[in-house]
Parts: sequence; structure tokens; C-alpha cells
Amino acid sequence: MMSKIIIYCALFLIFFSSSFHESNAAYNVVSFGAKPDGKSDSSQAFVRAWLSACRSTGPATVYVPKGSFLVKPVEFSGPCKNKISFWIDGKIIAPTNYWSFGTSGFWILFYKVSRVTIHGGTLDARGASFWACKRAGKVCPPGARSISFVGSSDVVVSGLTSMNSQMFHIAIHKSHNIVLQKLKIIAPSLSPNTDGLHMQSSTGITIKDSTITTGDDCISLGPGSQNIWIQRIACGPGHGISIGSLAQYKNEEGVQNVTVANVVFTGTQNGVRIKSWERPSTAFVKNILFRDIVMKNTYNPIIIDQEYCPNGRGCPNQSSGVKISGVTYKNIRGTSATRVAMNFLCSSSNPCRGLKLQNIKLTYLSRGTATSSCIHAHGSTAGVVIPRSCF
Repeated sequence: MMSKIIIYCALFLIFFSSSFHESNAAYNVVSFGAKPDGKSDSSQAFVRAWLSACRSTGPATVYVPKGSFLVKPVEFSGPCKNKISFWIDGKIIAPTNYWSFGTSGFWILFYKVSRVTIHGGTLDARGASFWACKRAGKVCPPGARSISFVGSSDVVVSGLTSMNSQMFHIAIHKSHNIVLQKLKIIAPSLSPNTDGLHMQSSTGITIKDSTITTGDDCISLGPGSQNIWIQRIACGPGHGISIGSLAQYKNEEGVQNVTVANVVFTGTQNGVRIKSWERPSTAFVKNILFRDIVMKNTYNPIIIDQEYCPNGRGCPNQSSGVKISGVTYKNIRGTSATRVAMNFLCSSSNPCRGLKLQNIKLTYLSRGTATSSCIHAHGSTAGVVIPRSCF
């Protein structure tokens, strides 16, 4: 009798173990040929591991162990049969030759995926030689975003470090329900177009508990960004958090329902910014809340710029068609590196309306007091507002 019980228990354990393994299939990229030496091309090994995980009928894990893995541009596409965890303990590095990226604009692309979670790890795009090419005015490729999500949904990225991206570190396009948390994004202050996170035509995006140091916007919200939550971010150096630029093209989607809260800007070019070109546009900005924000030596703490014209090129000297309304600035304090701490430069044909200032205290670092400036801007104030509102 005892022997039968032992046999039954053994069979049960075998069955349970088999079922557990089947429902939590793990695919180590090394098993597919990847080498953690930082020299061997592991691109296809990563793709093969992904394809195996994508075909799994149960939840699956793609595992990147410790070590450095050289990966050229890769695409992880869906839809997949079940949810996938992309667990990274090691470092993924890009080729030093920037021509290896081609012209797609992508390094690591997740395309039409859903129910994907990315844990930890480091991406190093080694973008210095590409930036040098751009600064020297040479013939250069268009550059690549480090990690992109296109046509994707229900994605969580947690604990990822992204370094030295050629251009945007993280890009989100035509996607929804994306959570990005506990990120470290690092690039030199003079690296061009290295936005920390850029989104466009996407809804339900949450970015929180992250540190972003870049040469461009820490976070930028392009046309069609809706229902966005940004919280507990340390930004700087960089160009701040920007809505826009908008009106680069005539037919654009609007930006709405955005909350930016509990952010510290340190030594940034801008704090919270809305920017649009002086061009006709169908775009709009509405229902925006900036609250509980600290500025530390920020050059333009609060700014709306509807005469955006980088490098003075491509600006037709028209009036911006972007309609800005319902923007609230609440509980914002700190220091401005320039005298004009609040600058509202709005469109002559579409003045800003419904701007609200509540409990603002911004002081000028040098001698004298900070000021505010309004052009075609209309709004109201509540509580103590320093500098005095120009509405």
C-alpha cells in the first residue's frame, strides 16, 4: 500500500512539475546562441528566443542573463499566444558603427504586442559617435530610438536603465495602456534629440518614479497624446517636460487629459512647457494639470511658446492654429535662472484661454524679483501667486 502511495505521489509531482514548466516556459537567449561577451552578434538569438516565447500557449519568459550582449536592430512582433515577461539581468549594447542601424529609426522595436512586461536590465546605445556626426554637419543616418512600442497595448516596463540613445530613449506610437516605472535614463546634457520618453497618438500612458537626465526633453508629448499620467519624476539636465511641438503639420491630433505631478526640475532649460509652431493646425491642448512641482535653477519654469522655431528654420511667420485651453498650474515653487519665471506667449489668432495659476512661488536667483509675461493669454489666479500674474 505504501509503495502505491509513493508511486502516486511521484506521478503527481512529475505531472505538476511538467504542467508548471509548461505554463511558465523560460527561454534563455544563451540557449539560442547569444553570447555574453559584448562582441558576438546576438541579434538573431534574441529573435529566436522571442519567437519561441510568442508561440508558447502558456505564460512565457525571455531571459537575458548577466553579461553584455551585442544586438543590432531587432523587431519583436506580435500578436503572441499568451503573456510574455522579458527579464533582463544583463546589458544589451548596440554596435559602435552607427551605420549598422540603417534607416528604420529603430534599435529595439516591439510591434503589435500586448501583455508584455519588461523587467530591469540596461540598454546602452553608445550614441556618442552618432552625436559627433550630427554636430559636425556630416552626412549621417537618421538615427535610432533605443526602444519603441508601436501598435501595442497592456505593456509594463519596470526598472530599465537606458543609456546614450542616438535619439529618443523610449518612443511610444499608436499604443495604449502602457506603464513605465522605476526607469533611469541617462545621456549627456549636450547630446542632441535624446528625449527620455516621447509619445504620440497614444492613450493611457503612465510614467512614474523615474530619473531622467538627457540632452533634450525629459518627456515629450506629441500629437494625439491623451489620458497621460506623469508622477514622481526627477528631471535634469534636459529641456524639461514638453507638450509638443505641435503644428509642425496642418492636420494633427490634439493633446488632452494630462496630469504632471510631483516632479523636480534641476538645472533644466524649461520646466513645464507647451510649444507649437507658427503654422495653421487642427491640433489643440486642453484639460492639462501641472501640480506639486519644484523648480531648481530652471531657465523657463512655466512657459507656453506658440512661436516655437528651433534654429530659426522652417518658420513661415504665421499665427499658430493650436487652441490652448484649460491649463492649470498648482503648487509650483522654486527658483528661476531667468527673470521671467512665467512666460505665456500665445497665438494671436487663437489666444490661450482658461489658464489657472494657484499657489505659485517662483523666485529669481539673481538680484531683483521674478516677473511674468503675457501675450494673448487669458486666465485667473487663486491663492498666493509669485511673481504676480500678468493675466
